[in-house]
Amino acid sequence: MKAHKIYALLLLGGAIALAAGTVGASGAVAPAGSLSERWAKLRTEQPKLQIRDAARTLGTSEAELLATGIGKTVTRLSDADHAVNDIMMRALDLGTVMALTRNENGVLERTGVANKAKPQAPTGDAEKDKENAERFRAVAGGYLGGEIDLRFHFKNWKHAFAVVQPGRDGATSRSLQFFDAQGNAAHKVYVKSEAGVAVFDKIVADFKHAKQDGALGIVAAAPKAAEKADSAVDVKEFQLAWKEMTDVHQFNRIVSEFKLTREQAMRLAPEGMAQKIAPQALRKVLDEAAKQQLPLMAFLGNGAVTQIFSGKISKTAASGEWYNVLDPEFNLHIRESALKSGYVVQRAGVTSVEFFDNDGELVVTFFGVRERGKPQTQAWVELTRAL
Repeated sequence: MKAHKIYALLLLGGAIALAAGTVGASGAVAPAGSLSERWAKLRTEQPKLQIRDAARTLGTSEAELLATGIGKTVTRLSDADHAVNDIMMRALDLGTVMALTRNENGVLERTGVANKAKPQAPTGDAEKDKENAERFRAVAGGYLGGEIDLRFHFKNWKHAFAVVQPGRDGATSRSLQFFDAQGNAAHKVYVKSEAGVAVFDKIVADFKHAKQDGALGIVAAAPKAAEKADSAVDVKEFQLAWKEMTDVHQFNRIVSEFKLTREQAMRLAPEGMAQKIAPQALRKVLDEAAKQQLPLMAFLGNGAVTQIFSGKISKTAASGEWYNVLDPEFNLHIRESALKSGYVVQRAGVTSVEFFDNDGELVVTFFGVRERGKPQTQAWVELTRAL
């Protein structure tokens, strides 16, 4: 095997292990045959297994599996109202971090420094000042644009943990890890500077949960709603609304108003507005963007947060069922084997490429980088046409 391929595979192994957030020891008070012991055995048998996949194998949630380390490598953090907002606001002071967001079939990891927002000055109007404070808390005081670019849906965040454990490189790894009510990972923040250690320790001390146990009260996910029959959709009105869009950000509202799934909206789009492509086109998007040094935007979310990367990419590689971007400050991992379809989409004069998995869930979306209010680059348009 060529050296560069070996290097790519080694990088991938480290990245996926980091995405997993595997703890190094089980809980201190676990009884015989406990979840922690079963996980310890599974780690021995499959040391590279991601924690998300390990949870599925063991019939539990990722949050519950992580919680087996409480008292050793894991500290449970507050689940009080707005605690996760406040923790993320304080995390702005960590400096350089690696921010990780994943869904079932994609992982996006970005290393950098998050932008801080400036709170609005008091107006003297109590109601107005309250609204401004709530708006500021909804974005956790920043994260808009810049290297760590996040769009929060905090209503779907529930559990928070601080994890301190040996990393694969031997150094101590420190992270803040957040989960939804079902115990699925929402977002993870890894400290990447010595200056951030004291900030991390203070966050842990200030937000330590009164109950350091694994009784998380995980709830089952609600059954997925059946897709509305195409015959019950006012397709003509939907297509008219699509054509009248003046901003691509209006799309989610339109899909919601017509009670459609996102992939269904692709199927029912006006002629020429959503061209179906093969899942294998994922490689062409990434490979061509790297080859041409064409800046792109990658959006990857999970219902709790959407993370956005903007910039040029360089190194792409396949490993097993994953196709990857393996750059020093940006990693993207997409499980190709789970992709069912892709679409080149035209909305409000902007072209995107979207990929869906076998369950019809959106995995990742790509745009060409452009300045707001200005046309997209011709190079991006030509790349998408070639798909």
